[in-house]
Amino acid sequence: MMMASKKQRTTGTHHVATGSCFDGTNTSGITIKDRPGGHGALPVKPVDVRAFSFDRVTERPTPSAFLKRGTGMGGKLASPPRDAPTPEFPDENVTPKKHGGRSRGGGAAVEVEGGGVGTAAVDDAASSRQIEFSAFAERPNPPNTEFRRFYERGDLPVQIDHGGVNNRIAWKIGIERLEYHHYLPIFFDGLREVEEPYAFLAERGIYDMMHVGKGRRVLPVLRQLIIPINTALNTRNQEVIVKTLKVLQALVRCDNGKNDVGEALVPYYRQILPIMNLFIRCPVVQSEIGGSPSLGALIQETLEALERHGGSHAFIHMKYMVPSYESVMNEIERDNK
Repeated sequence: MMMASKKQRTTGTHHVATGSCFDGTNTSGITIKDRPGGHGALPVKPVDVRAFSFDRVTERPTPSAFLKRGTGMGGKLASPPRDAPTPEFPDENVTPKKHGGRSRGGGAAVEVEGGGVGTAAVDDAASSRQIEFSAFAERPNPPNTEFRRFYERGDLPVQIDHGGVNNRIAWKIGIERLEYHHYLPIFFDGLREVEEPYAFLAERGIYDMMHVGKGRRVLPVLRQLIIPINTALNTRNQEVIVKTLKVLQALVRCDNGKNDVGEALVPYYRQILPIMNLFIRCPVVQSEIGGSPSLGALIQETLEALERHGGSHAFIHMKYMVPSYESVMNEIERDNK
């Protein structure tokens, strides 16, 4: 009697070595270009020598390098659609050209392949001038976090409690007995993890430690949390950014309205706000990650939380780093804080 072949569900592991649960992540192939949040892996664009010297790059002009009659962008950033209506020109000296016909002045319209007047040449010119914005491109995020290294070595007192509906984090010792100066920066370094179980354990561990420790134990460690937060944001991974922003909102509220943590975070706005300024207009829907309507809306919520809990000088520093941000508090409320 033949046994039916068993189907195994594929895991979401990205950096597998042997597949054993006792195996460690192989980080030997990580180079200096793979530095988390670094720019070494981005494509290098050609350098214009005319910007740094008196040398000039000249090319022999050819007839194809000049615009022909009926082509061009018309002073706009994009070429007009093929079925666009002919604009009205009150000036009699201006003779607009019609698609596939003759101009009012009697001159022949330039026709190209496709039925339009110079549209193919215009489209080619527009596509050749498209700019790739590398500022929004994801940066390297290698699996070499301190959280992963300590967890694989068995030095973290956490494990996953596999429940019937949702997984939970189980602490092997009481959270109040932990040394926050040692463990909290390690958990914050795991914010940029995207692989399970590291991402789940790091995020839930941070919330549990902030809930138990409050501001009295988190505030002395705040300086050690800036570099992990900055590194997570600099990966420009939208999943990581969303997770980090929610942790920042919980961080400034963990002292139950005393605003000590929020005010102590103001001098570090130069490290954590540039990425928010970059993505604040991002309309990408993040319904699958946390239920926020967009990444820009979540950044706006985070900035408002930083202002409300940052004291009277928070808005000045925020406006310097994020010029498009407008205060949600009037001057009287800000002075009374």
